[in-house]
Amino acid sequence: MTAPTYVLVHGAWHGAWCWQRFGDTLDHRGLPWTALDLPSSGGDDPAIDMLGDVSQLRRVACDLGPLVLVAHSYAGAVVAEAAPKIADLHGIVYLAALVPRLGQNASDVTREYGLRSPLDETIRRDEGLLRLEPEPAALALYGDCDEETRQWAINKVTTQTLASFRTARTSENIAVASTYVICRRDQALLPEVQEKIAQRCDDVVEIDSDHSPFLSHPDTLAELLESMHFRT
Repeated sequence: MTAPTYVLVHGAWHGAWCWQRFGDTLDHRGLPWTALDLPSSGGDDPAIDMLGDVSQLRRVACDLGPLVLVAHSYAGAVVAEAAPKIADLHGIVYLAALVPRLGQNASDVTREYGLRSPLDETIRRDEGLLRLEPEPAALALYGDCDEETRQWAINKVTTQTLASFRTARTSENIAVASTYVICRRDQALLPEVQEKIAQRCDDVVEIDSDHSPFLSHPDTLAELLESMHFRT
């Protein structure tokens, strides 16, 4: 039995760069992985919506062999939409993620529960692009990180298209095991909201972490993934 490839899908305002530390941890454990950049993050074209991200994920996942999708935050919506058309998929891990119901978009997921997080208060609109106020956003996203890591990460955070959050899910659920990871100290997607979203998944686990455990608790997160026994 061999480990599948973990496909790491970043959240809004981020890129493949955010998985760097976690990727090193997976390497030490001998677990194969890859990460990708979603086109809705970091560009200057506000017309790019979630379907552009879905297409990119499908291209990257093509012919990887057995794989597990790890979706952080906004990427939960991307993965839920893309999953039915990804071959040899052995599992989905939603990490403090938005998982829309059929017909919902990413924004609808939190709006359904009427709760705003500290991160929500830092979001500013700029002609179809969403930007974050750096200092308060850094605390909401990386609260458990040391100051050097927090500043490194927030300096790399970029824009996100509003259109990506407004693209509705059209894909049905598929018969692949899904696990939701609740981050108990999350100030970007509140834990009480995550508890509601997690009910849409097959299994639920928790870690005592901020919104970005791949930066603040990479060993804990890697151990958790390994314990899920995605073997082929």
